[in-house]
Amino acid sequence: MEVQETRVQTDRILTIPNILSMARLVGVPVFLWLILMPVFGGPKADFWALLVLMFSGVSDYLDGKLARRWNQISSLGRLLDPAADRLYILSTLVGLTWREILPLWLTGALLARELMLLVMVWILRRHGYPPPQVNFLGKAATFNLMYAFPLLLLSDGTGWLAWLGSVFGWAFAVWGTTLYWWAGVLYVVQVRRLVKADATAD
Repeated sequence: MEVQETRVQTDRILTIPNILSMARLVGVPVFLWLILMPVFGGPKADFWALLVLMFSGVSDYLDGKLARRWNQISSLGRLLDPAADRLYILSTLVGLTWREILPLWLTGALLARELMLLVMVWILRRHGYPPPQVNFLGKAATFNLMYAFPLLLLSDGTGWLAWLGSVFGWAFAVWGTTLYWWAGVLYVVQVRRLVKADATAD
């Protein structure tokens, strides 16, 4: 079900929620550099990479909550928030797959869903519609994946902490991937209805 937003949307740029989203975007290349340092002969910096991921998860929660509470919902924020989500997921997929922490099948499943959504956005643009708004299911899927990735990164070690990271990380990853695809299918249904309505109107 689509999340309906009844608050006034503004064109303000320098709001606290937007600044948080911008900071998350800046953190994407930082995280990728930290996680790939061992691949290129550098020291392992997983602790710092985990901190960046934790900041991303907290800021992802705060920017939407603060935007609603302070009536700072903006056109820019509606673009920045999902863009930051997808870039973090993409960079994490690249980093963890390169480190051989994530298997290729999981990476392929998540990337295939993103490709499907890009096709839907292209179809919507052809019919004069904006990209679909983030629904609750899609947000829940993103939250699950944002929990899964740091836990799976934590699992790349030894001891009971790594074992717990593996168990809970895979639980969040499987559930998050399932919800991610479920949300994607709902987007396809939504796009199909809009296109069908356009064809009927013509």
